[in-house]
This record gives sequence, structure tokens and C-alpha cells, in this order.
Amino acid sequence: MARFRSVAIAAAILIALPPHIALAQTAVRTTPADQAAFERRALQLVDLFGGKIAYSAYFDPHFQAAVPEPQFDAFRAGLIAQYGEPVAIDRATAANDRSGTVLLRFERGVATVLLDIGAAADKRVSGLQITGVTVADDSFEKVAAEIAELPGQTGFLVAELDEGTIRPLGSANVDRQFATGSTFKLYILDELAAQVAEGKRRWSDVVPLSHFSFSSAGTANWPAKTPVTLQTLANWMISVSDNGAADTLIHLLGREAIEARMRRAGHSDPSRNIPLLTTVEAFALKGNNFSDLRPAFINGDDAAQRKLLDDNRHRLTLANVDGVSFTAGPRFIDSLEWFASPNDIARLMVDLRARRSKTLLAAMAINNGVGPVAAADWSYLGYKGGSENGVLSMSLLGQRKSDGQWVVVTASWNNSKANVDTGPLIGLVTRLLALAAHAPHAAPAPGTPPAARRP
Repeated sequence: MARFRSVAIAAAILIALPPHIALAQTAVRTTPADQAAFERRALQLVDLFGGKIAYSAYFDPHFQAAVPEPQFDAFRAGLIAQYGEPVAIDRATAANDRSGTVLLRFERGVATVLLDIGAAADKRVSGLQITGVTVADDSFEKVAAEIAELPGQTGFLVAELDEGTIRPLGSANVDRQFATGSTFKLYILDELAAQVAEGKRRWSDVVPLSHFSFSSAGTANWPAKTPVTLQTLANWMISVSDNGAADTLIHLLGREAIEARMRRAGHSDPSRNIPLLTTVEAFALKGNNFSDLRPAFINGDDAAQRKLLDDNRHRLTLANVDGVSFTAGPRFIDSLEWFASPNDIARLMVDLRARRSKTLLAAMAINNGVGPVAAADWSYLGYKGGSENGVLSMSLLGQRKSDGQWVVVTASWNNSKANVDTGPLIGLVTRLLALAAHAPHAAPAPGTPPAARRP
């Protein structure tokens, strides 16, 4: 089944760490045996990623259940395709009794690996997470070339933000409209924050959970009409990309109000997102159960599309979504989606930051998308991503520690003919973020459109 969801960069790369280990790391005394086990497992990473150690011999049962061997093999193959064969361990640093950080060198990059050793006597690995890969002599040009080689259509923008000015550091296809999946939820967040600032609502307002959808990690199986605060809905919608929270907010704030906010934030082609689909409407119209309505919606103008949604509001519900339709490849990602260009996302980030809402920024920072290592150069890092079959989008808003400069990093990848693999773009976006953290100030590019922000 396709899912409109957030892409958490670090989590999507690979992690299998049970809560009790994460919470108990400092509670157990370090022993020489534990230290030796960490060092031994760290040194084995070269052979593990080189396919010379059996998966079951290296990972404990918990990890094997969380990350099946075919999934790990696909991830390992993706890393090797992008960075070459693993060649050496540059450094292994124990943080406590059974955890630490390992720098694993590949032919074309060095991966930061967080490693956790299980408590069982065999000391197999219970948690492994790659938080980023650095590339020697990296540059925006090198990353741009690799992004361009991905099958399908791609675009990205790395830019410094000063009030309404966007100063590009690196970019490609910045004005092309891409399907972005759940990234559109930032427009909902923007309108919610605007209504709070106008005194129409408060973050602490309690409302009923009124609408349900797929991929709702926060609201799945909750009773209808459960009372929740607006801040809770915003946190769910952004941090875990909860679709039920998003649809509840769309109905509460008003579809047309969010569309107007999108225009004010400077979207260059707002008609692509008008009427703004709820997630369940998008699922329904993409599915086989609504093949009668789909052509009329795709071919209609904004007014006709709005009328179709209104006339069929009692049909376009979760109960009538055909989940079987989404088990294969991309479905209508060029016509039934939420669209934005890299420049549109940059202007949206300007609008979000200009609200000066601590609650808004906090919601975006719950899941910063890259983990603590990649985020170390940033005093603030907010994130929203989106994905479904054939669609991958990642957008970050950060403030550099070195000079306080605000920066946007956004990238999109669409392929209407095949599903896209998260691994390659995740690594490339992480590299863009690292380059942005140390980039010199940029001058505005000739013809760069200013960010638009209106009350």
C-alpha cells in the first residue's frame, strides 16, 4: 500500500534499537568484556557490509525481527552502489558499556555508525544506525551531478534565508513542480500558526479527532471524537506525518483558508494544489474504487474539481479506499498529488520562520530527520518529508551554529514509472546539509525571486 508519510532520514536509513536498551545505556557498569565486545563488533563492520559475515551471526533476534535480512541486504547494496566497497574502520569510540560511534570508511565516503551491543552472552548487535556519510572534497556540484543521475525527475535547492531574500548555494530545477507527498502539511501548519497569531485559535484549544486516514502513527485506532489539542495535532502531523491529524486540521481550519495561505506564502503554481486534497481524498481518487470519478477530477478545472469533491464527500472516505490498488508502483503522481517546486518550499520556509512561533518551530524539530550527528552543526533544525510510491521529498530548515544564519535544504525525486529507493536521496540530502553547514555566505543569484510573505 502506498503511504503519504514523513521521511525521517536517520530512521529511514536503518535502526533497530529497543526502548529498554536506549533508556538503560548508562545504568549498567562497563566491563572489560563489554568493551571488548563493542570493539570486536565495530571491527567486523567492514566484513558485515562487504557481505563476508552472516547476517544472523552479527545481529541479535530483536534486530532480525525489526529489520529482515532482505531489507538489510538492499540497504547494504545501496550504500555500496553510492559510496563503493567498505575498506576500513577509521575510529571506534565507546560511549558507555555497550554503545558507541564507529567511523566506517568506504571507497568514496566515511559513514558515521551508531552501534549497540546486546546484553546476551553472544554479544550480537541489537542496534545499528547510520546517521550520515561524509565525502572527501565534496561540493554542491558533485552532489548535483549525482542527484541528476537518479532515474526520473529531480530537483533541489540549498539556500540562505534573510527575511524575504533567498540566496542559493546550490540548486537544480528549482522552478519545476514536483509531487512532494506529505511535505504539503507545512502549509497546514502555516495556516494553523496564522490563525493562532490572529487570535482565532489557541494552540491549547481542544478539538475532536474528526477524520481518519492511512499511515496515521499517532491516531491509528483511536476512538472517533477523541479530544486532542491543536498543538498535539500539529505535533503528530509533522513529526510522524499523521494523516488523520492532517485531515482533521484541514476540515477544522478550512480547505480554502489553507489554499489562500499557500498563495500568500508565494507558491508559484497554486492551481496544482487547488482544491487542496485531504489525504483520504487523494487515496480514494487514486484507487480502483473511484476509477469513475478520477478522469473527471484530473481533467476538470479548479471549480469542477471542488464541486466533484463536495458532491462525493460522503463517498470519499477511509471506508471506501481500495488499499489493494497501492501495492505495486506509482499511481497518478503527476496529477493526483500535492505539488511544489524547490523555490516554493524555500518561500514557504521563509513564511514559517517569519511567524516567530516557538510552537511551530518546536513541532518541526521533534523529528529533525537526520539524527544527532548530522544535526551537530545546527542550533536549530526542523524537518518535514514526504513519500509514496514514486515520490520522495525532504526539506529542512536550519540555523547554523557558526554564524546564526538560517538555511533551507530541500530536494524532490519523482519517478512515475517505478518506486524510488529512499537510500540514495537520503545520503545526498545529508551531504547537502553538511555542505550548507560550512558554506560561506552567498550572494543572491541574478533573477532570484524574493520570498513572499503576507499577513
